Amino acid sequence: MKSMEAVKIFSNFRNKRILIIGDVMLDHYLWGKVDRISPEAPVPVVQVTKEEYRLGGAANVANNISALGAIPLLCSVCGKDIFADKLYGLLKDKKISTDYLIADPDRPTIVKSRIISHQQQIVRVDYEIDSYIQKQIEDSFVEQITNLADTADAIIIEDYNKGLLSEEIIRKAIQLSQKNGIPITVDPKFKNFFAYEGCTVFKPNFIELQKNLGIVIEKEEDFITAGKNLRKRLSADFIIITRGEQGLTIFSENEEIVNLPTFAREVFDVSGAGDTVISVLTLSLIAGCEIVTAATLANHAAGVVCGKMGINTVTENEIIESIKFHK
Repeated sequence: MKSMEAVKIFSNFRNKRILIIGDVMLDHYLWGKVDRISPEAPVPVVQVTKEEYRLGGAANVANNISALGAIPLLCSVCGKDIFADKLYGLLKDKKISTDYLIADPDRPTIVKSRIISHQQQIVRVDYEIDSYIQKQIEDSFVEQITNLADTADAIIIEDYNKGLLSEEIIRKAIQLSQKNGIPITVDPKFKNFFAYEGCTVFKPNFIELQKNLGIVIEKEEDFITAGKNLRKRLSADFIIITRGEQGLTIFSENEEIVNLPTFAREVFDVSGAGDTVISVLTLSLIAGCEIVTAATLANHAAGVVCGKMGINTVTENEIIESIKFHK
């Protein structure tokens, strides 16, 4: 791929409306230094020098979509607490609408707190519950995404298994994509892995593939068989399996299999890379790209964010620089 081709594709991202359905969360960072062990237990004492909150989960997808010039329609459920206030504030700072977030006073806003010293994560503490949302809230949520799908150019489902995405909501989202003739791309986890029948793109990672199929894959031929079978089982147009340092593999309806290498120069932190991949992939598809071109751009974007510490977005210029570097 040439950089000028990418520039032309990026120009088609402008003002595209992407309906994002998924679990929102806050990524909380405590940065500090360690120079002693606690006298209370054999653990390091971190002297905090900086504290920071960033948008995580589906909110990070919305941030990536917005950073690339498109319009995110972020639909999710959060708590009604101080962390929800923080989440709303960060979204507003990024000029991302909060109109489609439903506040549930019976649920906490999801927070992942990471303590980091000398560029190394020491521990992560999660604040969350993962039980499914109440029926009343689910009904309101379905009504909301039904109204928004009529004006959307694509749908992204970002599933972190935190209780938002029930089988009913998943089925409804896929029905809406088919009714409106728009692509629906899915970043799954473990629950409801096989509920996404009829989606456009299904993007698990290698670990999720093995766990949900109940197999250990050691040979390439077994991987190929697993990918083909999964695509047929879901009747998906494409399956894209991310494989870490081995890049990603595309399985298509026409039985073509394409392997793309990783474009990461250095890997500091893989958190949030999947959010970036699904964002760039979806935008590229509705910009008119074939699947291999869209996946290539998404792979370059993932390489960029893996070189950054913590949850981050990617810019068009950073993707172009990656393309030039790997030409």
